[in-house]
Amino acid sequence: MSIKDLQQFIKELQKLNQLQIIDTSVSSELEITEIADRVSKSNGKALLFTNVKNSKYPVLINAMGSYERMSLGLGAKSLDDIGSELEKYLNLENYLSVNKLFKSIPRLLRLLYVFPIKSLFKGSCQEVVEKNVNLNTIPVLKCWPEDAGRFITLPLVFTKDLDSKKQNVGMYRMQILDETTTGMHWHKHKDGSEIYKGYKNNKQKMPVSVALGCDPAITYSSTAPLPKMIDEMMLAGYLRKSNVKMVKCITNDIYVPSNAEIILEGYVDPEEDLVLEGPFGDHTGYYSLADYYPKFHVTCITHKKNAVYPTTIVGKPPMEDCYMAKATERIFLPMLKMVMPELIDLNLPFEGVFHNLALVSIKNKYPGCAQKIMNSIWGMGQMMYTKLIVVFDEDVDVQDLNQVRDAILNNVEIKDLVFSQGPLDALDHSSNEALFGCRLGVDATNKKLFNINNGQTAMKNSYHIISIDKNSSNQGKEALKEYMKNHSDKFVIVVDSVSPENLSVVMWKLFNNIDADRDLLFLDDKIGIDATKKLKEEGLKRDWPNDIEMSEEIKEFVNERWNEYGIDN
Repeated sequence: MSIKDLQQFIKELQKLNQLQIIDTSVSSELEITEIADRVSKSNGKALLFTNVKNSKYPVLINAMGSYERMSLGLGAKSLDDIGSELEKYLNLENYLSVNKLFKSIPRLLRLLYVFPIKSLFKGSCQEVVEKNVNLNTIPVLKCWPEDAGRFITLPLVFTKDLDSKKQNVGMYRMQILDETTTGMHWHKHKDGSEIYKGYKNNKQKMPVSVALGCDPAITYSSTAPLPKMIDEMMLAGYLRKSNVKMVKCITNDIYVPSNAEIILEGYVDPEEDLVLEGPFGDHTGYYSLADYYPKFHVTCITHKKNAVYPTTIVGKPPMEDCYMAKATERIFLPMLKMVMPELIDLNLPFEGVFHNLALVSIKNKYPGCAQKIMNSIWGMGQMMYTKLIVVFDEDVDVQDLNQVRDAILNNVEIKDLVFSQGPLDALDHSSNEALFGCRLGVDATNKKLFNINNGQTAMKNSYHIISIDKNSSNQGKEALKEYMKNHSDKFVIVVDSVSPENLSVVMWKLFNNIDADRDLLFLDDKIGIDATKKLKEEGLKRDWPNDIEMSEEIKEFVNERWNEYGIDN
């Protein structure tokens, strides 16, 4: 089914009993976050808050927070179906005979939907025009206690290259600064930042428009890792099986999706001083630190008469954004296979929060094949930020973490580790310097296939997790040394104040908190990993961010009101 706009998506969720409507009066400051976080982590429904204090807009959250809802939003029964269909397009054998080409016609006709259509008329997103701008009328959430303020978390930011005139869209969080301005958090490696530089070099104001509340295919496509020459609206049209209708904004020459709920029109002035933005409780599960970014001036707000404000929260996984990442994993797997024909499957686990872990299985055809795949992944677009890549044989199902664990324990020795210096994601906090650090590759394939002798060992093929309350430098490494001297476990991991039985949280800590150059310890043939927080006394040059935690006051407040919300158990 093709979802034409957010309102239709809401109706479909209702039909499938995947939407919880909450009429109780709630606050956009912390309360909605605590409710949504609990529902998300219990694999609950999408939530529609119809009575948000000091706002005329209902709030939709967790709308794509399950495999079922993410697939529904993209018009498919499953995310794998989308990847399989793309694989058929990319398979040249489907076009090498008249008979095969004839059978492919229905599939090829779908490509007519990829081209966005510019309308000469106003869109439904422009039913109401407000030139007396007041951003405080929109129920923008303050998500976490240490957030610097209220943040728009699902904005589709449309910009236009000064020279080529091509439009781009990306999703960059926006902190509300006052009634008419926000921060514009585009990282140095994002397209929005590159386009901004062109206007800055020419000392021209940069037109910007922000769409809030498009259909799920358009919203997802704004996050997709597409090449620069591909318009994100083309991917959206393909996914939704209908062309994206675009309309010109009222006060600038940016075109935006006609079906959006709310549009913020305005500009960024590169001649202005940057503004301090953040901190913000981010998708890593830690607060990203404050930094300086451009200011976005909103000159006009347009919206539907019955507009809904969509939002999301990010933090410790699982969260709604995890399912958007899974969509990218499944949709783009066929394209990765084209570049790496040895590749079988890919898993980006929730605990890896996008860029921290990739599990891949391969046809292990020759010695060094695993290392070749690691280097190929590190050389591809945003995959270059992947901090840990583990490579398995094709008979290991990388979606089954029990099989993953067993293959690592049975096949990995110290010599199977590959250290690679390179770029890291802007949100990575573990390296000594921003944006650059050590990435780790692990060859977990069976070396016996090529008679590679990894040596005999008397170690147990087991692991052990140590939890400590770290309060002094090198305490993590000392705990590792002490344990490894007296025990024969192959892998030992030390973490801060986490129950060793909670493997999901342990893995989340592990993937977030290590720099392979600094935090791995070897004793005989044993491998120790220090996944504790790092201190300035240990040579860290940057501040270490806090874990995201809701305040006890809000937790208790929501506990007391829980029955009022009427949320299904």
